[in-house]
Amino acid sequence: MDLRKFARHLRKNMTPEEVKLWVNLKVLNNQGYHFRRQAPVDGYILDFVEFTQRLIIEVDGSQHSEAKGERRDKIRDAHFVSAGFQVLRFWNIDVNTEMDGVIHKILSVLKDPPPALRATSPARGEVARSVGGGLLKV
Repeated sequence: MDLRKFARHLRKNMTPEEVKLWVNLKVLNNQGYHFRRQAPVDGYILDFVEFTQRLIIEVDGSQHSEAKGERRDKIRDAHFVSAGFQVLRFWNIDVNTEMDGVIHKILSVLKDPPPALRATSPARGEVARSVGGGLLKV
């Protein structure tokens, strides 16, 4: 199955937590943001991405119990951070119990991007740092 077809499959079969976050992210369209869901980018499928603001949001079922999954996520996240994206990662429990906090964190990143994103265009080769100097886990 090619990546685009697999992304369509994932969009049709989003987890309840992904659906819940997606409904809340669509509301942000009124504020000028445009999120895509299950977007195939650079050989990966990203849960949610806002390309203009260079923000990726990932929703994970739980903390990884195996090193392989965690290692894969770190490699993917490092790839996108080096390309000028910020990566936010939330756990399903956060989406289920702390949606206001999740949306607040997303809005705070959108409204106050790191200096590397404010000062220059990532398209000119500038590399943005991740939130707080490391991947943000809420």
